[in-house]
Order: sequence, then structure tokens, then C-alpha cells
Amino acid sequence: MTHLWVRAEQRPNEERVGLTPQGAADLIAAGIRVTVEESQVRAIPIDGYKDAGCEIAPENSWPDAPLGAIIFGLKELPEDGTPLPHRHIMFGHAYKGQHSGRALLDRFKAGGGTLYDLEYLVDENNRRVAAFGYWAGYAGAAVTLKTWAAQQRREECPPVGIYPGKDALNAELLAELEAASADRPRAIVIGALGRVGTGAADLCEAMGVAVTKWDMAETASGGPFPEILDHDLFLNCIFARPGTPVFVPREALTAPRKLTAIGDVACDPDSDYNPVPVYDRATTWEKPALRVATDPVMDVTAIDNLPSMLPVESSEDYAAQLLPSLLSLTDLESGVWGRARDEFRKHV
Repeated sequence: MTHLWVRAEQRPNEERVGLTPQGAADLIAAGIRVTVEESQVRAIPIDGYKDAGCEIAPENSWPDAPLGAIIFGLKELPEDGTPLPHRHIMFGHAYKGQHSGRALLDRFKAGGGTLYDLEYLVDENNRRVAAFGYWAGYAGAAVTLKTWAAQQRREECPPVGIYPGKDALNAELLAELEAASADRPRAIVIGALGRVGTGAADLCEAMGVAVTKWDMAETASGGPFPEILDHDLFLNCIFARPGTPVFVPREALTAPRKLTAIGDVACDPDSDYNPVPVYDRATTWEKPALRVATDPVMDVTAIDNLPSMLPVESSEDYAAQLLPSLLSLTDLESGVWGRARDEFRKHV
């Protein structure tokens, strides 16, 4: 019997989950065994999974799960170097030249396990079957606007946290913008036709911020793109890959510009293809903005688990997208799972 083991997330500020209780009930009805670990922080309470018929395991007990179980989580595992003998479903961040990715792949190689990377679950047309993109863009734009508002106060962006829902986030952000003495900023979103860019643009428009929307057609020339520097905010919503243009080069730090806040929602600072090479590390919930220039100011926000700011909405949205693929876990040799396995083998 196919056995899906939903692990607790161990990363700070991570309350999301990729399976709802209703989704778990659907899997069980399809003949899939489901174990869910207890979690002190998961946004969806454990009682719903119990009622759905899931088996409940202690928090972080997945290393001792049966070797036949498929371990399902979202964010990265603890970097303890231990071999990984299980099959894992998660965001591995290991295939695009990330320096930490090599160590993860070495752990799979040492243990004999397999990574089914959630970013590489694609249909026959190579389109992702599920993504947190919309809420990543929404939250990323919010943090970037918070950074801009802090600049108007001649401050740096204060820590950010988890919200019970988007209405609470919107209300707080709107109050910060109304307290700023300046007019609303102008933003440019690159990748505006995708899920990430749509979320970013929706948040900006909800806050009364004018948005210039660019996508592949506007960036096909490969750059340079001086128009970006004529906006107050730039939101990068395109994931780094070979051939991605550089949108804001390092020389922009000293060039004449209106641009003072960059939201790198894609957040691949250690990728060989980083399209925003004015910074070199992700930012954090405690320190959301990295100041990369002072005259004039430029701050970069690049938090790599942005949807966690809205864990209930982002979990429910993502889980609904992913459920049809989870229902096909009984056949790991073809479809989305076979393609993900082949991608892993190519890189490992």
C-alpha cells in the first residue's frame, strides 16, 4: 500500500502544510495510507486529520518512518548531513546552481533515497501542477511596500510576522502607507502574467499603488532595462534559470534612479542566474530588508518562504492544486512523479 507521511515543518516561521484534512480523507478513500505528524505550529490543527482517518505520529519522527513511506514536507530538512534513504516530496532548491543544493543531493546519493522536487512536478506541457506563487507575490509585494514606508520614516523595515488572513495584513499595511507623508509609490512587476506576478500586482493595486506590468515580451531584448530605475519599487517575479536577463545590475547602485526598494520574490541570491545581482543573501523575517546602497537608499527584500505570512490561505490554495497529483502516488513511474524522478536522476 502506498504510504504518505506528512512531516512537521522544522523551519522557523513555517506554519504551512501541503495537505488539508479533506485532501487526506480523499487519499485514504483512494486506498493510500496517510500518516500526519503532530506539529506545534501547523496552521491547520491536527484534530482535522484525526477525524479524516489519518494515523498520527510524533513531531519530527519521519527519520524513523518505514523505508517504504514517502515523506512529504514543504521546506528544507535540517542540514545535519545525514544520509536520506526515503523518498521525499519537498522543495529541494537543488537544481539551479544553489550551493547548498549539492550537499542535499549528496545526502540522497549516500542514503539511496529519491527527491521528488515540488518545483519540478510538471504536466506533459512542462507546466507546474501546483505552486504557492500567488501568495508569494502577494506577501512579497506587501513586505516591499513596508520597506518603502519605513524609508519614508527614515528607518529600515521592522520585523514581519504571520497574519491570520490577508485582511489583517492589508489593514496594517494600508495604515503604514497612509501615515507616510509621500504620495503612493510607482511599482514595476516583471513576470506579471504569472501567478507570482499576479499576486504582487493585486496587492499593489489593493493599496492604491500604480503598477507597470511586464512579462516575457517586454524583457525579450535581454536588457539593459533603464525603465526599472524610473520606478520606486521593482518586484521580480521571474524564477532564475539559464538565459534570464539581469534586471538590476550592480552599477545601478550608483546610477541616477528613483528605485529605492526591490522585492526579489523569486529569491535566488545564490543562483548562478540571479537576475538581481545587487545582493548576495536572502533576508529574514527578523530583518526583512538588506540595505545595499545609501546615496540614494536602496533596500532589497528577499524572504524565501513568503507564503508563510498567510499560512491558512496559502496552504488551502496549494493543497487544492496538488491533490490530483497526490492521488496518483500509486504510480511513481509515470506522469508528474516519473518526470520529477527523472529530473532528480539527471542532477544527482
